[in-house]
Amino acid sequence: MKLVPPPKTMLKALGFGFLMTAMMASSAYAADVPVPNKGDTAWLLISSALVLMMSIPGLALFYGGLVRTKNMASVLAQVFAIVSLVGVVWVVYGYSLAFGDGGSWNSYIGGFGKSFLMGVTSDSVWPTFSNHVYVPELAYMVFQMTFAMITPALIVGAFAERMKFSAVILFMLLWVTFIYFPIAHWVWSAVTPDDVAKAAKALADAGADPVKKKAAQAALDAATGATGWLAGGTAPWMGGVGALDFAGGTVVHINAGIAGLVGAIVLGKRVGYPKEPMSPHSLTMTMIGASLLWVGWFGFNAGSNLEATGVTALAFVNTMVATAAAAMSWMFVEWFEKGKPTLLGLCSGAVAGLVAVTPASGFAGPMGSLVLGLLVSPICFFFVSTVKSKFGYDDALDVFGVHCVGGITGALLTGILVNPALGGVGITDYTNIAHNNAGVYALGPQMIAQLTAVVATLLWSGVGSFILYKIVDMIVGLRPSTDAEREGLDLTDLGERAYNY
Repeated sequence: MKLVPPPKTMLKALGFGFLMTAMMASSAYAADVPVPNKGDTAWLLISSALVLMMSIPGLALFYGGLVRTKNMASVLAQVFAIVSLVGVVWVVYGYSLAFGDGGSWNSYIGGFGKSFLMGVTSDSVWPTFSNHVYVPELAYMVFQMTFAMITPALIVGAFAERMKFSAVILFMLLWVTFIYFPIAHWVWSAVTPDDVAKAAKALADAGADPVKKKAAQAALDAATGATGWLAGGTAPWMGGVGALDFAGGTVVHINAGIAGLVGAIVLGKRVGYPKEPMSPHSLTMTMIGASLLWVGWFGFNAGSNLEATGVTALAFVNTMVATAAAAMSWMFVEWFEKGKPTLLGLCSGAVAGLVAVTPASGFAGPMGSLVLGLLVSPICFFFVSTVKSKFGYDDALDVFGVHCVGGITGALLTGILVNPALGGVGITDYTNIAHNNAGVYALGPQMIAQLTAVVATLLWSGVGSFILYKIVDMIVGLRPSTDAEREGLDLTDLGERAYNY
C-alpha cells in the first residue's frame, strides 16, 4: 500500500495547533510563576544601598561628631562593628526568625526554615503590597538586612562614651536575636495579597454549599492568620491587631529608643556628668552625618513600598516635607527658648522629623506630614531638655528623646493621618476585590491598634533589654574602669585615636 503524505494545509494546521498548545502551556506556567518587574527590583536594591549609607557613614558620623574627641573612634568602631555583625547574623538565622514560617507560632516568631538562606535563590520571589506584583526574595532579604543593621546601632548613642567594646558586641548579638527579630516579625510579617484575594473569591463563589464554604473559610483564615500579631501593613484586618507601621516607627525607633534609655539608666551617668563640659567635638561631622541620614532615609521610607509606584512617590514626598518642617520647627522653638538658633538644633529637628514620618510615610498625605513635622520637634525638644534634666538620666546623644519619643508621636499620629478625609491613603482590604481593595477607616479601632503596637514594643524591648544588660554585665562587665573612661575609649578599647594631633 502506498503511503500518501498529508496535504500541506493539514501540516500547517497541525503545526499551528502544536504552536498554540505550547504557547498556552507557556502562558499558564508564566501565570503561576510571577516575574518581578525590573524597575521595582532596581529601586529596592538602590534603597538597600541608601539605608546602608544611613548607618555607615551617616549614623556613625552623626554620633561621632556629638561625642568628645577621645571617644570618636570608639563610636565609629561600634557602629561599623554592629553593622557587620548583624549582616552575618541576618543571613545565618535572623532573616528566618523575622520572616520565615514559624508554624503554629507564626504570629509571634518565624522558624528556622530559611536559616543560612535555605531556599532563598535568585529565582524565589517575595510579595509586595499589590496583587500580582512580586520582587526577588534576595532583594527583599537584603533590604530588610539593612534595617536590622541600623536599629541596634541607634542604641549606641544612649550609652556613648561609657560601655566597653566587648560588652557592646555581646549585647547587640543578644538584642537583635531576642528583641529585634521577634518585633520585626510581629509588625512586618505579612501574607501574600494574591492568596487572600483567591481565598476571599473562593468563599464568595462557594455560595450555600456547606462543604465548599467550610473549605474556603479555612483557606481564608489560614491566609489572613499567617501574619505577625501586631501586623497590619496595608491590610489592618489581617490576623494581627491591625497596627500601621509603613517603615519602622515601632520596629526601629521605639524599639531602639527604649532600649537606649534602659541602657543609660543601667550603666549610670558618665564620669563627670553633668558637672564637666561634654560638648560635641565636631558639629561639622554631625551635620554631614545628619545630611547623609536625610538622603538615605528616602531608601528607608520610599523603599518600604517595595515597588516603584505612586505610593513610593508619596512616601518620598512625605519624607522630604516632614523633615524640612521638623528642622524649621526645632529651630524656631530653640530660638524662642534660648535666644539663638543652633546647627545642632537644626540637625536634631531633621532627625526627629525623619523618625516621626517613618511609620506614616506611605499612609499620610503631604499636608498631614507637614503637620506631623511641625508637631514632633516641640515634643522631642521638651523631652531632651526639660524631661531629661528633670529625671537626671544620662541619655548621651538623646536616643530616647528623639527616636523613642519621635517614634511614638509618629506611630500614634499615623492612625489619624491615614484617614482619607485628612488626605491619607485610607485602609486596604484585600478581600474587597470588587471595589479595588478599599477598606473602611475607623478612628477608634485604629488608634487602639496603634497604641497596642507602641505599648507592646515598649514592654518587650524595655524589659527584655534590661535583662540582657544584666546578663552581659555578669559575663563581661558593662563599663570600663573610671580611669579608662577618663582616658577615653579610643585608647582603652581600641588602642588608637581618631585624630593624631
